Amino acid sequence: MTLPSLLGVFAHPDDEPLSAGGVLARHAASGARTAVVTATWAEDTRRAAELADALSVLGAGAPRLLGYADARFPGSAPGAVRFCDAPLDEAVRRLVAHVREVRPEIVVTHDAYGGLTGHPDHVHTHRVTVLAVQAAGLDQLCPEAGPAWRVGAVYLATHPDSAARELGPLLVREGRPMFSVPDAWVTAVVEAGPWLDRKIEAVFAHRSEVERGALPGRLAGLSPEERRRLMATEWFVRHESAAAYPPRTARRVLTGLTV
Repeated sequence: MTLPSLLGVFAHPDDEPLSAGGVLARHAASGARTAVVTATWAEDTRRAAELADALSVLGAGAPRLLGYADARFPGSAPGAVRFCDAPLDEAVRRLVAHVREVRPEIVVTHDAYGGLTGHPDHVHTHRVTVLAVQAAGLDQLCPEAGPAWRVGAVYLATHPDSAARELGPLLVREGRPMFSVPDAWVTAVVEAGPWLDRKIEAVFAHRSEVERGALPGRLAGLSPEERRRLMATEWFVRHESAAAYPPRTARRVLTGLTV
């Protein structure tokens, strides 16, 4: 069964397998059109090359880079503005072009907290993605970006409070805050299952992050059993108006996200 076409929009190279590697691999394996847009880092950098390797593992096509600089690594895109400082309309227009080209039925991105760590680039990616999905469906906005395309659903990669309590200390450095949502807000729980090895391989394709001891490096230092426990499950909140969030019962989706 072919699952819905899927576009992931993430802040940095390595966010794609860490946030939604199982979902990306599952949709791609089903034959669904699957792609990823990354907000930061330039094409001629090592991390962009690593991103290409990771996307190849996941089956998510070639890198699509917005070309902005990482908030914490100005050299990530020499001469470019930091993504979190970029004019909002400009960033939205750039992303609208990718949405209209890929024509996904589902878009996946960071939640409004920016995930467990609250990284400013993650937070800004959430804002830009939500606006770009809306703009992509309106034919009088960004006409230069191609024909309008209406996305069927937007899912926000997140961690429920229970998982943050259990897994967070292994994922977030000691002393730093963690951001999670009430368990009842989670609307899709995806078990990576048969695609977990592919997800882990994609994480380790980001070799520079392994070498410098970022999250991929910390995962590499764990036992295989502990690593699989940390990475086997992915949680999502379907993006709706704030009034529609609480309360709701978690819905387990074993084969991917649905429109």
